[in-house]
Formats: sequence, C-alpha cells, structure tokens
Amino acid sequence: MRRRVVVTGVGLINPMGHTVETVWNGLKEGQSGVGYTTIFDATSFPTRISAEVKDFDVTRYVDDPAIAKYWSRHTRFAVGAARQAVDESGVLDSKPDPTRFGVYLGSGEGDQDFGAFTQMMMAALAKGDFDPAGFTKAGLEILNPLLELEQEPNMPAGHLAALFDAQGPNANCLTACAASSQAIGEAAEIIRRGEADVMLSGGAHSMIHPFGLTGFNLLTALSTRNDEPTKASRPFDRLRDGFVLGEGAAMVVLEDLERAKARGAHIWGEILGYGSTADAYRITDIHPEGRGAIGCMRMAIADAGLTPEQIHYVNAHGTSTSVNDRVETRACKEVFGENAAKVPVSSTKSMMGHLIAAAGATEMIVCLLAIRDKVLPPTINYENPDPDCDLDYVPNEAREQRCDVALNNSFGFGGQNITLAVGRFQG
Repeated sequence: MRRRVVVTGVGLINPMGHTVETVWNGLKEGQSGVGYTTIFDATSFPTRISAEVKDFDVTRYVDDPAIAKYWSRHTRFAVGAARQAVDESGVLDSKPDPTRFGVYLGSGEGDQDFGAFTQMMMAALAKGDFDPAGFTKAGLEILNPLLELEQEPNMPAGHLAALFDAQGPNANCLTACAASSQAIGEAAEIIRRGEADVMLSGGAHSMIHPFGLTGFNLLTALSTRNDEPTKASRPFDRLRDGFVLGEGAAMVVLEDLERAKARGAHIWGEILGYGSTADAYRITDIHPEGRGAIGCMRMAIADAGLTPEQIHYVNAHGTSTSVNDRVETRACKEVFGENAAKVPVSSTKSMMGHLIAAAGATEMIVCLLAIRDKVLPPTINYENPDPDCDLDYVPNEAREQRCDVALNNSFGFGGQNITLAVGRFQG
C-alpha cells in the first residue's frame, strides 16, 4: 500500500493578509485585496490596478536580517509563509532526518531590474543603431550579480532548504499558473514512494512589475476596470474582462501519515489525489472542449479512490477571463454530469487576484480551511449571470455547508492542468 500523505502545517502571505487566519477571515467576509498599483508607476498602462501584498517585513521571520538584503520579493514572501508553516507544524521539534526532509516549490522568477535594463538599452542605442558592445559594457558596469542570481526561479527553494536544513529532494517547477499545485502533487508523490518523510511545498511569485504587466496587457488577459478596482475580478460574471495580477506565497508541510501520528502532530487534512495533464493545443489558449481540465479532474478523483458524487466543493481556477471560465464550467459539467449543478464551485481569485505560480497552493489551503470550518468561500462580484456559466458559484456571500472532500483546479498558460483532491483526515 502506498503511504498516505497529510498536511501538518500551512502558511500564507498574500494581498488579503500575512497570516492564514487573517486571509481566511477576509475571504469569508467577501473582502477584496485589489487596489491601485503602487509598486511601480503603472499610470501609463491599460491596467493600473493589482492585488499587492502590503506592509510585509521579512525580518520578522529570520534571525539575521542581513541575509535578506538581496532576496527578491517572491523569496521574502516564500520565507514568511514557510516559517509560518514549519513553526505551526512543529516538525523541526521532532528532529527529522535532514536527508529525508525535502523542498518542492512552484515559484516564479524574481525581481526584474527594470531600471538597469533601460539604462543598458539607452547605452546600446546612444549612437542610433543597436550596439551590442555598448549594451554589454553598460551591463557589466551597473548590474548587481547577486540581484541577477536572485531572479532565478529556483532560489526560493534553495533559501528554504538552507533555512530549515532540508537536505532531501529539492526542486522547483514553473508550469505557469499550475506551478505550486503541481509542486504539491509531486511532493506528495515523493513521500508516497518513500523517498522522503517530510516535504515543504508550495509556491511564491510576483509579476507586478513593468515586464509582467506589459506581457499580460499585450495578451489582453488583464481587466482594465481601473475605475472600480475591487469590482475588477469577477469570475463567471457575464461582464468579466480579464484577471487581476496578484502576488504572494503559500506553503504547506507534507508528512507521511505514520510519522505525523507518531509525533502527535495536528493534521489539517490529507492529500487524497493528484491529476496532471496537458492540453497539447496552444500556448495561451486552453482547449475549447476542456479536454485537459476534464482529464486532470478525473485523474485526481480516480487517484483518490473516489467517485464524482463524493466531491463536495471545487475551488475553481476561475480567472475571470472569458474563455477560462466558460471552458472550466464545461469541464465541471462533463466530470460531474447530472450532479454538476449541485456541486458548489467558487473562485477566490475574485478577492485576492491571480497569484500566478503561487495561486494553486494558496487555493489548496483555502480548500483545507473550507473543510475545517464547513464554510465555502464566495465568488464576489458575481452580478450578471452568463448563460455559458450556469453552475453554483457561491455568489457574493460565504456559505455554511459541510465539506469533506474538495477539488482544487489550476490551469496554466501553455496548457498545463493540475487538480488536487484534498479531504478531511479520517483516522
């Protein structure tokens, strides 16, 4: 029999707050973390809003503040969320074998040095035509090698390994918006196979920078509802016009069940199933029939040894883009059949924005909280029904309802699809 994997610690840093309970309370109350962008001057962009993490101080989470001097924004979030999860789990008190304690993240790139890049471009164009030598010379003079190193997506995983002496498997995957969900699924598989006893998993990302905003604006993927920031993210609503960029980190401590029980750990829930597929279609468009989404949802349910009738709630990918919401609705109908209208589906991106690589892990923790408190978080800003999106989206207000098993969907650019099935711990 494969080993069972449970969650013994959780941590969150995102636009809704800096602790798990603060974030959860805000979601239950239908609050919004969206506002005008302040990290940089976005006034010349079609989209001038985002969901930023406010007033975060990473030095609260480390013994020596000096080590954080060159950390990128996403690494700082990762450390804060990981410290919460590890401390809350108590796993270090049990002195785990460091070679069987690993890290698997789904984290994005670090801070982009936009100022240095523009200086290099100006130097290269000083004589009219592009001058590669001038570009290179300026780069060698002004770029900070440590800051450049911290742009690498693997850096948060490396920093966390050093912070907690986790000498076991260490990896980072960057499958766009599915990244941190995939990281949790793969980390669970590592424990199931017996290659580690404890895994710190999750993700961190911030694309609230000029390059990120430019790219998504060119793709016409972002909402331009600048006059009403808190109303901009409206998954499944007929008047939706794109998603809102968010940022943050989410971390979980995954542990072999027998080890967790032996040390008397508090168990948040169990990783029951994991599904992973590719649309194999287009880079930025999901398959119009939702074949990848359907496949990974069915895979996760089957991996959990469940039937669709045993699923009580779906935390949707629910980006607030026209195509994603319509296709995800279609996929849910295909998976749940005649029961689809009875399965609550909500998108917490309506409140915290889209955390990109960190979104999946964040939303999986939301599923665990929904199971714990028997409360389903709402989809806010659902005001105009769409005939193509006609499921129960838990509109605008949280709902008290028993939930023992939940699915968490994460569908990324490039056609990567991940579904995690999580459940209430049963003996």
